[in-house]
Amino acid sequence: METAARTAPATVIVAIDGPSGTGKSSTSKAVAAKLGLSYLDTGAQYRAITWWMLSNGVDIHDAAAVATASEKPVIVSGTDPAAPTIAVDGADAAGPIRTQEVTGAVSAVSAVPEVRARLTELQRSTAAAAERGIVVEGRDIGTTVLPDADLKIFLTASPEARAARRSGELKGKDATDLASTREALVKRDAADSGRKTSPLAKADDAVEVDTTELTLEQVIECVVTLVEEKRTA
Repeated sequence: METAARTAPATVIVAIDGPSGTGKSSTSKAVAAKLGLSYLDTGAQYRAITWWMLSNGVDIHDAAAVATASEKPVIVSGTDPAAPTIAVDGADAAGPIRTQEVTGAVSAVSAVPEVRARLTELQRSTAAAAERGIVVEGRDIGTTVLPDADLKIFLTASPEARAARRSGELKGKDATDLASTREALVKRDAADSGRKTSPLAKADDAVEVDTTELTLEQVIECVVTLVEEKRTA
């Protein structure tokens, strides 16, 4: 009697969306590492192009100028979840893209349709090249970038929980620090959810995971379980 040969787990594309402070990056990297998948942080790409605009004197509030310049920078993302990288014109940009200046400017740049079109194409090609599958995190992955992803997850959390996480932790932070962080997050949410092109939104077929009361380890385990179920279905 013949027995069926065992096959490797099916390639899986996972889209993880959600606002800042929900544990999106930490969860996405850990899930990709645990399951042997590639990893792509699309937010880093938007930060990278924003940093390039600021460094090259482009007026980020001039949508036409941003659109014209959007094709110029060469952005390359490393997809190893253990050591993801981001380079702009051959230079490591991992540090510079995390400054407050970039954080305050990224919503304006990412709202420009030409910027989104350029990076969406880059993100799709990266996902298509991932032989074993990939976890892609961002704000419009399940709705726009990869609408046919095998699994879509939307992470949420209360503004208070997100502010505490983004500030580092409650310890050592006073109420003013947390309030200002919360205000910045809510402002960013409004900008990202209200933009005309590819707004932050939950895909109709996404699984929503509220991380407010969960530890990072619990969120990771939840997502790993969802991916494994999809892989073996």
